[in-house]
Amino acid sequence: MSTTESFQLVVLGGGPGGYAAAFLGADLGLKTAIVDMEENPGGVCLYRGCIPSKALLHIAKVLHEADAARAMGIEFGQPRIDVEAVRTWKEGVVRKLTGGVGQIAKFRKVTFVRGFGTFIDAHTLAVSLALGGEQLIHFDHCIVATGSRPATLPMFKDVARVLDSTSALELREVPRSLLVVGGGYIGLELGSVYASLGARVSVVEMMPGLLPGADRDLVAVLEKRVAKSFEHVMVDTKVVKVREDADGILVNFGGASEQSIRYDHVLVSVGRKPNTTGFGLEKTKVRVNDRGFIDVDDQRRTNEPNIFAIGDVTGDPMLAHKASHEGRVAAEVIAGHKVAFEPNAIPAVIFTDPEIAWCGLTETQAKERGIDVAVAKFPWGASGRAMSIERTDGLTKLIVDPKTERVLGVGIVGAGAGDLISEGALAIEMAATAADVKLTIHPHPTLSETIMEAAEVFYGQSTHVYRPKRS
Repeated sequence: MSTTESFQLVVLGGGPGGYAAAFLGADLGLKTAIVDMEENPGGVCLYRGCIPSKALLHIAKVLHEADAARAMGIEFGQPRIDVEAVRTWKEGVVRKLTGGVGQIAKFRKVTFVRGFGTFIDAHTLAVSLALGGEQLIHFDHCIVATGSRPATLPMFKDVARVLDSTSALELREVPRSLLVVGGGYIGLELGSVYASLGARVSVVEMMPGLLPGADRDLVAVLEKRVAKSFEHVMVDTKVVKVREDADGILVNFGGASEQSIRYDHVLVSVGRKPNTTGFGLEKTKVRVNDRGFIDVDDQRRTNEPNIFAIGDVTGDPMLAHKASHEGRVAAEVIAGHKVAFEPNAIPAVIFTDPEIAWCGLTETQAKERGIDVAVAKFPWGASGRAMSIERTDGLTKLIVDPKTERVLGVGIVGAGAGDLISEGALAIEMAATAADVKLTIHPHPTLSETIMEAAEVFYGQSTHVYRPKRS
């Protein structure tokens, strides 16, 4: 027997984009509901993505710092890793965070419907409830925030010892040897975790270098660290054949590293696919393009005027913070505000060690588009703070318009780059010039000073780097 309820706004999907949209919708006076299968809002990011992976990456960081302390005269004993305790701690972090978001939903009087929603038409969802039964929901407006899932490779379809980004985070065991297929950010982050826990990790990437698309000078710093912590790094190489037996998975490689190697497990990390099928979008006017993404305008409105879409289902970059801002824009539009999603800089962060972060125009993009830019770099070897924490393996650079001196992009590699990049995003959004950054007094000694000094390098006036400006 089904029940029926009506809302001004229904958000289909409870991830960072979905609950951000729902919460703001409620704040703006809309009767709002979230439909999601989990016990609380959170989505892939909180349950099986950003949060658990960063919890495990923090453990990897602690282990690395303990090992690096030898250079400072401090030596710890060999760490004893209790995988069960690590998993319990990680899951505790997830429970606290998702439980907290659930409480905030109640405070805001957002109705949380736990179940799987399917469109009947452009104003009705049929929700198969997680605890049994069905509920019909009528809505004035709907925001589709159904996220994405790990992409797969056909050759690994029937291989039992294959992990994806979701199963790898469950940390069922630490294999003796692990092959990571895909040298993107997810593969490198998870590979770093397993390497720190004692696995012999190798990575294979079909492109000429790791992290395709990122600036090579930033990636080069990470590649030096990866070369030491991973057993093999194979680029320009493809997996051509796999065969599983009682002893593991025999993988045949082709390309630059043509060989056969046996591994205990394989982690397939070759991107993500949008969740845009299986819940009745075809019963609406919502249009899904050839790549599987939902077409939206700058207000995140689909071809169905009362249905909006945000997050991974709308295309790259597939980032939680992008989804959250899209969700807030969509909620404001539905509430009658005149707004649009028009960011000048969406920061990207790779939480490896060292971290890599960038925002705005990259040097690679500038070359591809034929845009004339000036690049000002400050090496962390000249940073007192970096020296004091034994982390001189870093670089900060600004991409500057040589005519207007406006900051077009910022790239950072080094410890804490993900926290430092926000200043770069703000500078780009505020149309700051290199002079604005140079004249902003930064605290000493900090890693944030490297942003100021990169701006000084642009003018040939860096205090700690002698690099006169060419006339």
